[in-house]
Amino acid sequence: MSAPARPALPGVFAKCLTDDRARVAQAAGVYPYFAPIEESTPSEARIRGRWKVMLGSNNYLGLTHHPRVLEACAAALRRYGSGSTGSRFLNGTLDLHETLEARLAAFYRKEAALVFTTGYQTSLGAIASLVGRDDVLYLDKLDHACIVDGARLAHGETVRYPHGDLAALARQLERAPEGAGKMIATDGVFSMEGTVADLPGLVALKRAHGAALLVDDAHALGVLGEDGAGTARHFGLDDEVDLVMATFSKSLASVGGVLAGPEEVLHWVRHHARALIFTASMPPASVAGTLAALDVMAEEPERRARLWENTRLMAARLREIGLDPGPAATPILPVTVGDMHATMRVWRALFDDDVFVHLVVPPAVPANSCRIRLSMTAEHTPAQIDRVAEAFVRAVRAHAPWALARAAS
Repeated sequence: MSAPARPALPGVFAKCLTDDRARVAQAAGVYPYFAPIEESTPSEARIRGRWKVMLGSNNYLGLTHHPRVLEACAAALRRYGSGSTGSRFLNGTLDLHETLEARLAAFYRKEAALVFTTGYQTSLGAIASLVGRDDVLYLDKLDHACIVDGARLAHGETVRYPHGDLAALARQLERAPEGAGKMIATDGVFSMEGTVADLPGLVALKRAHGAALLVDDAHALGVLGEDGAGTARHFGLDDEVDLVMATFSKSLASVGGVLAGPEEVLHWVRHHARALIFTASMPPASVAGTLAALDVMAEEPERRARLWENTRLMAARLREIGLDPGPAATPILPVTVGDMHATMRVWRALFDDDVFVHLVVPPAVPANSCRIRLSMTAEHTPAQIDRVAEAFVRAVRAHAPWALARAAS
């Protein structure tokens, strides 16, 4: 007896039947997402029974398996349980949250800090609560999606300027309505390019136009600046950046986010950010792990040194074989292939060669600028770096030889 026919899907689901791009990629064997990791080390991951060199994580300092971090997580589980089962606003604030906030306020040299459950929610909460109806928000066109989504939730006007075009930003600031509040929001490190924002130029504009400056240091925490304190510290501009936000899911090997700045501003956000008030708080083990990771970062500065050594070595090896990894200004190394389908085939060849990298295609980048993105860690070894370079030679020669020629020219 045949199964009864399934009723037709309601019209609101029509889009789910017509967009088949992911299914086409799956059928072609070049679908790069949701690969299930079965086991991991700081620099490798086992996927479907095969160990791969991991260059897709943002585990910059290699702290995900550090004994002190793991023990701190375990101790918090034993003391507080698996979760707080409530929001920060109600029953979800632990003494650990307050300890972490005090630690991060001092770390960023700010009056106060506020811890959110994720980095994404930090951006939503900060921007949506601070940018009101009479305010204007200015975004770099390559700002991360969390900033863009925060802007969508805000009631003010959003203006986007071409990536890094501070002359265009200056013209936009000049056109702001009389009396409007103004905020510039920028990534400190742009995650698809691995480049660093022109913070001195942005500070000059914010001074000239009475704007606030918010810097998302998701990829700069632990990487740039004295003690790994990020972009503002890198440029010596701590006092000029009004708000810093960052995530703990990269260098600090956990999950969660922080906003740091003036006490009055943080007090407002604490009582108005829906992304804080209406979600469960950061779990105890994650808070404790973040605190331990901050300790390790401070006490083992050689990890940052190794991270930069590995970044320079990987960039040099890629250049030796004829590929362009970009400026290598950060541990994010983008190798541009160009054509989307060729880039997908290069990704698959690397994956089959036991190298895990990120495939970057539209809408993250333009269709003619598709790339393979590598993220280095302090725990990669020279042997792993050589192995990755050799895999790139095979993959690019087979599927995108023009990338080698373009880099050579």
